[in-house]
Amino acid sequence: MIKLMPGLAAAGLVLSLMSTSALAAPAGSTPDNAQRPAQVVRVAQMPKYVKPEFKRKKVRLVTTEAAGTVIIDTNNKYLYLIEGNNRATRYGIGVGRDGFGWSGVVKIGRKAEWPAWTPPAEMRRREAAKGHIIPAYQEGGEDNPLGARAMYLYQGGRDTIFRIHGTNQPWTIGLNMSSGCIRMMNEDVTHLYDRAPVGTKVIVIGPGNKQGKVAFEDRGIDVLRTLFGG
Repeated sequence: MIKLMPGLAAAGLVLSLMSTSALAAPAGSTPDNAQRPAQVVRVAQMPKYVKPEFKRKKVRLVTTEAAGTVIIDTNNKYLYLIEGNNRATRYGIGVGRDGFGWSGVVKIGRKAEWPAWTPPAEMRRREAAKGHIIPAYQEGGEDNPLGARAMYLYQGGRDTIFRIHGTNQPWTIGLNMSSGCIRMMNEDVTHLYDRAPVGTKVIVIGPGNKQGKVAFEDRGIDVLRTLFGG
């Protein structure tokens, strides 16, 4: 997880103004710094909004997977909830950064609203080596990295330590920035949470092709459903 200093996450931009007054000079002389302008110091700006292509949409999706299945395409940063009849809801996601991508077939083993966060010990050691101190435990809430909802992914009855969860850093949607978890905007993860029960099959397409053969084709926005619902 990426940890930002309080205040930076929401604004994404630090603007510091430093002004220097002109020094008094004897009459008839011209000081070197008589009219020094204010100096503006900027740091890298983080985008405030999610790109349009990663907003939730109803799409036409041709697949052999059963209705109710979740397909996660980590390459294109999309999560699909299959609805049957070549229809799906598509969500934009953030995925694992280099070295943290994965693939496989898992299930939603449990779910939580405003989940607490207990980062793995290995993550804490890794981040500490970089000078980032993260807590051993954090209560759920708006400042929690897991966001509004979490769906815990299990394989063979065991927790994989990967989750589909919300985020308090929505600008990371569409990027490779996580430690392997699937990030969604809070409103999107809440929407999916209400439609994907415990036991839902989740196919994660990513490095290693451990998900096996998966046939699906995204044919774009379902215009009729978008206009008229359904």
